[in-house]
Amino acid sequence: MDKYKYVFFISSCLFITNDSYSQCAMCKAVVENGDQPMAEGINLGITYLMAFPYVLVGVLFYFLYKYRKKIKN
Repeated sequence: MDKYKYVFFISSCLFITNDSYSQCAMCKAVVENGDQPMAEGINLGITYLMAFPYVLVGVLFYFLYKYRKKIKN
């Protein structure tokens, strides 16, 4: 049962985040220019770029889990 608690804790830590508003110099220039739709698009792109590595790691761990479960049986 402790193993499930550990997995739940790690999973919940990955999905609980604080809002982050830091931006690169180019993004900051667009925001200061006042072009709101452009700024929203850039922020959305940053979010997608940030999420991609987490998806890759999640898929990797999923396949490792299935592989280890297959070996165990």
